[in-house]
Amino acid sequence: MSARADFIEKFGGIFEHSPFIAERAYDSGNILVPLTVRGVHAAFVAIFRAASEAERLGVLRAHPDLAGRLAIAGELTEDSRKEQAGAGLDRLSPQEHARFTALNTAYVEKFGFPFIIAVKGLGKDDILAAFERRIHNPREGEFATACAEVEKIAALRLSGLLPPG
Repeated sequence: MSARADFIEKFGGIFEHSPFIAERAYDSGNILVPLTVRGVHAAFVAIFRAASEAERLGVLRAHPDLAGRLAIAGELTEDSRKEQAGAGLDRLSPQEHARFTALNTAYVEKFGFPFIIAVKGLGKDDILAAFERRIHNPREGEFATACAEVEKIAALRLSGLLPPG
């Protein structure tokens, strides 16, 4: 396997189901050795921010609903499963699950993409409070917030693979 293929295999899922970020970052020549969280994240974020709005929307839409049908069916990516479990979203009461389901549905109907939040360090109550607050945002502001959260998630995922740098 080539160095490019190795890189994409290792980092292609950092942005949920969006390997084009790793591919473009690698091809840009902005991936510097030694690989560090700071360096790889900066290269990835530059690609993400330079992507078209439709591509960024695709990245947002690639994220699963929190405590949604993919989680119930066991079909989350390993990263998403660990992140949601760490926030307790795999242990919701029936009432809490119903609240998440209702919010997920309303949010997607309003914005056209799932609610995204970097859940590390948050509990289900923190996430619900953010959900209930952000659902009232205008679409433009929420799109920007969701993109910023995707960038935070990428940094957290990279921190599990690389030294900080």
